[in-house]
Formats: sequence, structure tokens, C-alpha cells
Amino acid sequence: MTVFNIGDRVEVVDDDVSGEIQDVNGDRIMVMTDEGFSLQYGSKELVKIDNGIKVSNFEVARVKKEKEQPKKKTTEARRPKERNTPKMEVDLHINQLVKSTKGLSNFDILNLQMEAAKRQLNFAIAKRIQKVVFIHGVGEGVLKEELNYLFNRYDNLKFYDADYQKYGLGATEVYIFQNN
Repeated sequence: MTVFNIGDRVEVVDDDVSGEIQDVNGDRIMVMTDEGFSLQYGSKELVKIDNGIKVSNFEVARVKKEKEQPKKKTTEARRPKERNTPKMEVDLHINQLVKSTKGLSNFDILNLQMEAAKRQLNFAIAKRIQKVVFIHGVGEGVLKEELNYLFNRYDNLKFYDADYQKYGLGATEVYIFQNN
């Protein structure tokens, strides 16, 4: 690190300013510029000069290293469609939830599907997942109505038909509002 003394000639690293040191107070150095202005700089912003600039390659490398900005991490640009795709999908078809439906009544099947939906919705809320698609299929609409009833019991979400091109009429997308 360069030691600066009162009376030394200095130049500013990032500006076309040169002058003489008037005061040194720790890391802060007061410089009287050749134009007659009194300006304050940090010691890392100044380079000592003697009858022309005499800077070693080491000092140049050190200043360049200090001035280098870390490279920003480039993130892969996502298409607008991909940006809006849900983070989580829950398939409520009964064959996705149990190995066999043998011995299950329609009421039992509906209860299993609703339990799975509620469990996954609570998981998404706990993990702060904003968008969830519940795939319920078309059928007679009983499961869809039960899901609507479930979703209406929550204050912090809204729900609507999911993307028709991807899911057809058999899915509901839920948007969960995050608090803080």
C-alpha cells in the first residue's frame, strides 16, 4: 500500500484530475487540484506521481484488480410461456394415487383424491410455491366441484382453468398469494 504525505503530487485513478496533497486523515486524503479545487479521495483512488507518471506494472495490476467488477452470472433467458408455467403439477387421477381401486366406492375414491389435493396444496403453501396445477380430468365434474369448494376455503389463493392447450378442460390452476 502506498504511503501518502502532505505535499506529494498525485493523480486520481478514474478521473483526469491531478494535484497536491493538502491533508492526510487515515484513508481520506484532501487534494488541492491543479485547477484550484479542494477535493477529498480515498487512498485507493490515488496514484503518487513524480515529474511524470512512474507506475510499476505491479501497481497497475493491483489497481486493475481492485477495479474489476465480478462478472454477472448469466441466467438462461426463459420464454414468456415458460415463465408462466406452474412450478408444481398434481395429478389427481385415482390410478396415480393408489395401486388398485378394487373394493373402493366412488365416495372412497373422491375422499382419497381430496385428501391428496389438500395435502399437496398445504405443501405448496408451506414451500411458498406460487402456482400449482391440479389435474382432475373431465369426467362428470364432481371432483372439479369439490376442488372448487376446497379452494374457496382459503383466503390467500385464486383458482381458474389451467392452460387449455396443455391440459384441455381437465385441470385447475391455483395461484397462491405469498405474504412477505
